Amino acid sequence: MKIEITSKIIEITPAIRERIESRFDKLERLQVPLITPHVIVSKERLMFIVEATAGIPNGKLFAQAEHEDLYAAITELGQKLERQINRHTEKPIARRSAAAGKEVPLPDEADA
Repeated sequence: MKIEITSKIIEITPAIRERIESRFDKLERLQVPLITPHVIVSKERLMFIVEATAGIPNGKLFAQAEHEDLYAAITELGQKLERQINRHTEKPIARRSAAAGKEVPLPDEADA
């Protein structure tokens, strides 16, 4: 997968690029295709800020993470994106179960 990585303040070293790509490889294992992922790395004072956007079928993901350590911020960003993908994939299942639960009458209502 081709990931676009942008930074205005710090230079993107091969180690940073590899870390970001490894986090996105973990996201690919969730069987959801990521469309044009873009990562922006910036630094404000002592904090590194990492932002990512990626398109998915029927939606778009966005996450932002801040940390004093750049690699910790990348890891946190990956975890946030993973939670969003899980929420997106489990959403239809959750809606079907909620709708099925409403159709079943409660025992107290049937007796009344």
